[in-house]
Amino acid sequence: MPPAEAGNRRPHPLRHRDFRLLFTGRALSLLGDAVIPTALSLAVLRATGSTAALALVLGCAMLPKLLLLPVGGVLADRFRARTVALTTDLIRCASQLLVGLQLLGGDPSLAVLATAEAVGGAASAFAMPCLYPLVTGTVEAADRQRANALVATAESAGRLGGPALAGLLVLTVGPGWAFLLDAATFALSACLLTLLRVTHMPLAARSFRADLAEGWTQVISRAWYWPSLLAHAVHNVAISLLLVLGPAVAVEQLGGEGVWVAVVQAGGVGLLVGNALSSRVYPRRPVLTVNLLGLLFCLPLALFAAAAPAPWTITSYGVAMAGLGYLNPTWQTTVQNAIPPTALARVTSYDWLLSLAAMPVGYALGPWAASQWGTAVPLTAAAALASAGAVTAAVPAVRRFTSDGPRPAGGADVADVAPGASSSDPDPGPQAADGPPAGATPG
Repeated sequence: MPPAEAGNRRPHPLRHRDFRLLFTGRALSLLGDAVIPTALSLAVLRATGSTAALALVLGCAMLPKLLLLPVGGVLADRFRARTVALTTDLIRCASQLLVGLQLLGGDPSLAVLATAEAVGGAASAFAMPCLYPLVTGTVEAADRQRANALVATAESAGRLGGPALAGLLVLTVGPGWAFLLDAATFALSACLLTLLRVTHMPLAARSFRADLAEGWTQVISRAWYWPSLLAHAVHNVAISLLLVLGPAVAVEQLGGEGVWVAVVQAGGVGLLVGNALSSRVYPRRPVLTVNLLGLLFCLPLALFAAAAPAPWTITSYGVAMAGLGYLNPTWQTTVQNAIPPTALARVTSYDWLLSLAAMPVGYALGPWAASQWGTAVPLTAAAALASAGAVTAAVPAVRRFTSDGPRPAGGADVADVAPGASSSDPDPGPQAADGPPAGATPG
């Protein structure tokens, strides 16, 4: 790995005005979002006393997100990413404000809660593909690893402190205030986005269907990219099996609820450690490194399957999450630097789609498999699934990809040879800024 000192001599990404605005808004909205899962679960259970009602509300939030992610990718590439992100922040602000007011009213309607979460989930589908273009439009390529690490650190800190803040709000002033807090963070994020200047490369005029198809072509034409996406999806199935079965093992075999709390907290700390490491250590072969780091989850899965002593399981999960904290910013930077700016949102929307769609598979299979064969069998299978990233080492394009880009052998396709240019649009034309003034720093 190249020494970190060379990267550290560059100005810190937060010294750049536009990234500072983006990071502040993102950190605020991530904190608000981190409060919601716990608050939503407790609020729905308080209001209805039904786990089926909770499943309905969660499903209403997830389904539109999965269905609309590719559409969101097209819009973020076709229009200005800042404009799309600003609009979705306002929509999510309104939906969370509605939920908060419903809960504060004391007699919330399940239909209203489900509808509001569906609207928020749909807005998320349009917001998520905007993040990569916003980073590349505000930060130069050499600074993106540190910038992505900063955003990941904000997300990890939210995951670590969000549930505790949600519990404090629910137990003191009620769950409605957690949603009002989330609405306020989206409003502040929207205000910051209005000040943001982001480089934008407009697409040539064509049909929506053509834009959608070109995004998919950009995915499958890169021999290092699509195998990695499949491996990440399989890996997410393994993680979801742990998340759904791990608490039962901790409570019934490892010592009680406190063990699972310790596991989750160790994971949060591990994420922060990995994020910090990713801002200083840059792998020479990032795709191979990212895919191999998934192997770290084999250990906690195997230890949970064997109901190993709690200190070992807690520590192993923290180490695995440190690997995840390192690999996420590294993968994001690699994709941002290798995919043409005109297709970045569409390509990453398929990445999000596969990753998110994989999680419900594990959530559904875990309890069923445990009821048939006990928890050890599905957790052992999950440990095998977690090694999917290692399989990609057999793909030459994964091994050849370096921090400078792909290293094609003879016969490689256009996308692998020239990662910085779109094969369907070799001359993207002049750049335009997402916000005034023109001439924002190009990504």
